[in-house]
Amino acid sequence: MTTDPKTPAPEDPAKMAEFDTRLARDETIEPKDWMPEKYRKQLTRMMSQHAHSEVVGMLPEGNWITRAPSLRRKMVLLAKVQDEGGHGLYIYCGAETLGIDRAELIDQYLYGTAKYSSIFNYPTLAWADIGVIGWLVDGAAIVNQTMLARASYGPYARAMIRICKEENFHKRQGYELCATLARGTPAQRAMVQDAVNRWWWPSLMMFGPHDGDSPNSGDLLKWKVKLKSNDDLRQRFVNLTVPQAKAIEITLPDPDLRYDEASGNWLIGPIDWAEFKQVISGNGPCNHERLAARRAAHEEGRWVREAAAAYAAKRSEPAGQAA
Repeated sequence: MTTDPKTPAPEDPAKMAEFDTRLARDETIEPKDWMPEKYRKQLTRMMSQHAHSEVVGMLPEGNWITRAPSLRRKMVLLAKVQDEGGHGLYIYCGAETLGIDRAELIDQYLYGTAKYSSIFNYPTLAWADIGVIGWLVDGAAIVNQTMLARASYGPYARAMIRICKEENFHKRQGYELCATLARGTPAQRAMVQDAVNRWWWPSLMMFGPHDGDSPNSGDLLKWKVKLKSNDDLRQRFVNLTVPQAKAIEITLPDPDLRYDEASGNWLIGPIDWAEFKQVISGNGPCNHERLAARRAAHEEGRWVREAAAAYAAKRSEPAGQAA
C-alpha cells in the first residue's frame, strides 16, 4: 500500500504529549524546539500573510505622501509608511525561523496563491482616508496584535511587542487627524464622515469570518497562537471604537448598532460576508492594482538584490582569491 504524499506522517505521540504539556504550562516554543508539522505550517501561513499585509499596506497611504496638506502631516505619514515596511521585515525574519526562505514567501504572494489582509484592497479616495486608516484599520490591528504578543511561538510574539508600540502611534495620529477634520469646515467634516462610511465594514472584516466559519481558528486557539477568537476580538474593537466615534461626533454606518445592557457590549448589524469573499478571492476594488504595483517594485529592484548578493559573496572570499 502506498502513502498519499499529501497526507502528513503521524507525529511521535511522546513528542506530541510533551508539546501539549509545554503549551499547557504557557511555555514559549522556540525555533529549535520540536513542534508538530501542522503547527509549523499554520504559523508559516499566518506569519507570511501578516508580513505580506504590512508590505502591501504601504501602498494605500504611500500615494498620499506628496499630497499631504502640511509638512507635519507629510513627515508623520512618511514615518508611518516606513514603519509598515519594517513590520513586514520583522515578520518575514520570524517566518524564516520556521524553515522557509523569505524569497519563497514573497514569490508565493506575488506570483502564487498566498493571501494578505482584505482591507488593503480598498482605495484611498480622499485625505480623510489616511486618518480613518490610522484610527480604524490600525486600531483593529492593535486589538489583534496585542493578543499575538503573547502567542506561543517566541519569534512571532517578540516581533509583535515592537510592532504594537508603533501601531499605537499610528492609531493616535490617525484619530488626531480625524478629530481635526471633524472640528473643521463642513466640507472637512463631510469628508471624514464619508471615509468612515467606507472603511467601517472592511475594518470589521479584518478579524476574519465568524468563529463557526473560520477553518483555522480551532487549531490556532488550541496551540495558543491566538488567544481570543475572531468574534471576541471584533467585539473588543467595536466596544473601543464606538465611544471614540461619539467623542468626535462621527456616526458609524450601522443602523442596527445598539448597546446591550446585559452583556455591556455594543452590538452590530450583519456583516456582508459575500463582499469579504469577493475581496479575498482577488476581486476587490484594488486587488489587481496592488499586486501589479508590488510585482513591478519587486522586478525593478532585482538588480539591487543581485548586486548586494554579489558584493556579499565577494566580501566572503579569502583575501588572496579576491585579489
